Amino acid sequence: MTDFVTVSALAARIGNGAKLALPVDYAGVAMAATDAIIARAPRDLHLVCVPTGGLQVDMLLGAGLVGTLETSAVSLGEAGSAPCFVRGVRGEAFRLMDATCPAIHAGLIAAQKGVPFLPLRGLIGSDLVTRRPDWKVIDNPFGENDPIVLIPAIEPDVCLFHAPEADRMGNVWIGRRRELATMAYASKRTLVTVERIREDSLLADEKTAAGVLPALYVDAVAKVPNGAWPYALWGEYAADGEEIGRYAEAARTQEGFEAFMAARAEKAA
Repeated sequence: MTDFVTVSALAARIGNGAKLALPVDYAGVAMAATDAIIARAPRDLHLVCVPTGGLQVDMLLGAGLVGTLETSAVSLGEAGSAPCFVRGVRGEAFRLMDATCPAIHAGLIAAQKGVPFLPLRGLIGSDLVTRRPDWKVIDNPFGENDPIVLIPAIEPDVCLFHAPEADRMGNVWIGRRRELATMAYASKRTLVTVERIREDSLLADEKTAAGVLPALYVDAVAKVPNGAWPYALWGEYAADGEEIGRYAEAARTQEGFEAFMAARAEKAA
């Protein structure tokens, strides 16, 4: 059964050392929950970006909560590079597991299917193969002189995202963002923040049923209006590029980052 909780209680379910899957910027980023996580300060998180990260990831890095980062990129898009990520890589503040977008998705799909790995082409010849000892290159057993890379299953402890709405049964509408479903299927637990909670079943309406993540895969939901801000949420509101730009400017130094986050926390209080 899905629990309906506050955003603070939702964040409390992410403990020290958790492997936490987070979505790409356009797919529903739980920014309000990110603030709550930073306030609780779990340590040594293993972030899995699906398949890239942005503001959310950079904030968690700047707060010093991340021990391992598994991603194919971290960027603030039009606002430029992610400053805390860049500082952290240069200072070796965390373990970086460099990947590609297809590799991240392959690992999650393997976990979803309950298999230990999935084979993937396109990586042969890349220096990533030498930098990822957990990726194995084997000869295709059904061919000759045909090497292929095995990507181990990625099974997050928790996945976290923001969506437009859930119903009282715990079903969550994710629309066409099917990567959110892959995250949920691969993860042990799924935590979701939403703009609103409706009383009737999302599965009862033909217009919404096909885009629903069933309650079976949802452990807890918190209602947080405007919970993706300053990122956009499809069909709800646009991104606040000026706010993301202000963050990018402030976070060029650790002192600037801390001042920005303090002001953000004060505004949210």
